Amino acid sequence: MQSALPTYSYKLVMLGDMAVGKSSMIFRFVRNRFQEQMEPTIGAAFITQSVELNNCVVKYEIWDTAGQERYATLAPMYYRAAPCAVVVFDITNAASFKRAKDWVEELKSNGSPGCVIAIAGNKSDMSEMRQVSQDEAKEFATQKNLIFVETSAKSGDGIQDLFVKIANQLPRNVRETGPNLNVFEEDKKDKSGCC
Repeated sequence: MQSALPTYSYKLVMLGDMAVGKSSMIFRFVRNRFQEQMEPTIGAAFITQSVELNNCVVKYEIWDTAGQERYATLAPMYYRAAPCAVVVFDITNAASFKRAKDWVEELKSNGSPGCVIAIAGNKSDMSEMRQVSQDEAKEFATQKNLIFVETSAKSGDGIQDLFVKIANQLPRNVRETGPNLNVFEEDKKDKSGCC
């Protein structure tokens, strides 16, 4: 059944190192399931999912980017014009947190002005192996004016909360009015017309 609430669409990009759980988090958010083994993302993958708030529906157009270093140069193509982003790190891997900080700096320098950025410490179900303290991550998030949520794609903890917090901070100025433009179709448009 379609909601009577107004729907707003937003491009959201997921960034972070390989194996921090970006795809697993999306799978949990979209299907509410956890898959033990997931194939690494090649380039990027795309999926949509909505969150219903009190006064509207926020529809995310989620771009799951590859974490492998060789795909890092492609990231700007995905985060360009994205009004929101989730930078993911693995709480059991300090190097992934350092890289997450670099992603935040890159987004703040080269991303959309006013981009709502969340930093997610994933794998909270493995806290006995923690290398990044919650306080350290919270302090960084506060300094950089980020949303911070610890998540577990495995248990589902924090996943819905993450996407709801982002939805609550997004401006409500672009209401969904028709079919979504496929970014890969953009270049095929006839440039001779007026629009």
